[in-house]
Amino acid sequence: MKGLYFQQNSTNEEITFVFQERENLPVTEDNFVKLQVKACALSQINTKLLAEMKMEKDFFPVGREIAGIVLDVGSKVSFFQPDDEVVGILPLDSEDPGLCEVIRVHEHYLVHKPEKVTWTEAAGTIRDGMRAYTALHYLSHLSPGKSVLIMDGASAFGTIAIQLAHHRGAKVISTACSLEDKQCLESLRPTIARVIDVSNGKVHVAESCLEETGGLGVDIVLDAGVRLYSKVDEPTVKLQLPHKHDIVTLLGVGGHWVTREENLQLDPPDSHCLFLKGATVSFLNDEVWNLSNVKQGKYLLRILRDVMEKLSTGVFRPQLDEPIPLYEAKVSMEVVQKNEGRKKQVVQF
Repeated sequence: MKGLYFQQNSTNEEITFVFQERENLPVTEDNFVKLQVKACALSQINTKLLAEMKMEKDFFPVGREIAGIVLDVGSKVSFFQPDDEVVGILPLDSEDPGLCEVIRVHEHYLVHKPEKVTWTEAAGTIRDGMRAYTALHYLSHLSPGKSVLIMDGASAFGTIAIQLAHHRGAKVISTACSLEDKQCLESLRPTIARVIDVSNGKVHVAESCLEETGGLGVDIVLDAGVRLYSKVDEPTVKLQLPHKHDIVTLLGVGGHWVTREENLQLDPPDSHCLFLKGATVSFLNDEVWNLSNVKQGKYLLRILRDVMEKLSTGVFRPQLDEPIPLYEAKVSMEVVQKNEGRKKQVVQF
């Protein structure tokens, strides 16, 4: 039985993905569940976070968004029994890779999979759904009638966030990084209030948002990263992102800015502007539930259940690429790690 792992070289820059043979798993004990994996979604590995958490290993397991069938349960497991169909997210410190036929996982990281939801849909939606819930419900308190700007809305995560915002009755504005993304966003139903095409670099995001909201600014901003400096000083990959000052400008009174820029630095004038608006800045760390206590772990389960419920009722329609077999996972992970894919990639067993 093979599993996929990654190995980081001494310079902490390049990652090598390798398949390794694994020994047969021992009898399941206590609160752990033995699971036959049916699908596993691929996501970027945050090596910097692993280093900060002192979780570096010679070989680190790959694949955490899993869906499968329960084979066996430990003596203290209370939520599941053999043959249950489940979906969940493996914790950061999991010793088992999701990209393996059989794994062990603590029951508190799993929820039941709705019958009408496919394996690939479940695995491909669970993490982006959790991130969208965290950003829009827990960090920005989304409610009907609010205006929401979702940057890079045609991404796998952006699409889920747009659908959740629509479901809650919000007015959604989104940016598109290419003509294909623009067409994708314009085809969504219900329709987006405005799609801002930033691919040519001529459109000003702040001006477009203020125009759409009658000069009031948007209530919630969910970015995909921001530029901290001038375009000359920023790397090429960030040139299409708005400057941090633009976000501050377009944010309305009492607004919430949820950022994925982990190294955000605000200048005193920008901080003063946020103070005058009574606005807040929150950081979207989708690993926060794995780094928290048991009480917050209960919130995680609630989110996962809600994501599956909305997936089963058609609220979420994920952007999934064609499923791939396990033997292609190594090459696909190399693409995902370079952030070169748009749709969610799922390995089907």
